[in-house]
Amino acid sequence: MNMAFSVIVPVYNRPDEVQELLESLSRQTDTAFETIIIDDGSSVPCSQICRRFEDRLNLRYFFKPNSGRSDTRNFGMKHACGNYFIIFDSDCIMPPDYIATVRKNLENSYVDCYGGPDCADVSFSGLQKAISYSMTSFFTTGGIRGGTRHADRFSPRSFNMGISKDVFLTVGGYRNMIGEDMDLSIRIRAAGYNTLLFRDAYVFHKRRMTFGKFFRQVKTFGQGRVLLHRIHKGSLKTVHLLPVFFVLGHLLLIVLSVIFMNGWFLFLPACYAALLFTDSLLKNGKPAIAIVSVAAAYTQLTGYGLGFMEEFLFRKTSKKTQEELYR
Repeated sequence: MNMAFSVIVPVYNRPDEVQELLESLSRQTDTAFETIIIDDGSSVPCSQICRRFEDRLNLRYFFKPNSGRSDTRNFGMKHACGNYFIIFDSDCIMPPDYIATVRKNLENSYVDCYGGPDCADVSFSGLQKAISYSMTSFFTTGGIRGGTRHADRFSPRSFNMGISKDVFLTVGGYRNMIGEDMDLSIRIRAAGYNTLLFRDAYVFHKRRMTFGKFFRQVKTFGQGRVLLHRIHKGSLKTVHLLPVFFVLGHLLLIVLSVIFMNGWFLFLPACYAALLFTDSLLKNGKPAIAIVSVAAAYTQLTGYGLGFMEEFLFRKTSKKTQEELYR
């Protein structure tokens, strides 16, 4: 199959991120692709940044009224010239062989939808490395953001995802909802296509976050998991409940330690924190990053668990549509 790649990136008020992303795309060893940047009604557009790369990339820039990232990705795919769409978030940076790696994987084992993992580059800040650890470690997420090779279980995420034009025309693209990329993955498999992890097609995910922003993000992930369950019965697995058990278990142990004035109730949380610290230290090599990694992991699991419980307990009987609740 002759694959013509279209790289599609939605942007909202992040011109500096687009600069780094386009720099990484301009250094690709495989240059046979087009790049489509869609400014989603930004008050700080990135048009001037894009102009700087017009002689280095096959680049097209669009500006449209704000309608959300799902509709913006669909807009990009509708205007793409290629027959295979590669979708990134604007805060991603690609290693020089990314396009070549994807092409090789598709030539060796073609699939109509793939996803790749994310990781932290050595140039990232300590907080960025810590958040990356919490999002990718086996001891926090179970490695579900790129830790399984099973096509029937892997759900690509839109920070690093590819779908064929045929899939887009058949399934209809993203829907405006929390967890839109997981919803799309489920609908792709339901339509008879496979999804597959390309483990070596990784990106550097340079999240510009504070702990407050990170908490709000992972909380929406927890809410999204409940919404997906309501739409796609059977999509909820035991592993998705672990952050809820984490929150309730820690709360119970803290209450017991206060009631009985006995610090031994906090032994298990201390052991878990020590495990996270040791694992992050082995991966990142710096005690300071390992300490922040523990805080990031607790932020992630707590935020996700609280978001899940809030959505399940307090919005279960809501008559409003998802668009009315979350737009």
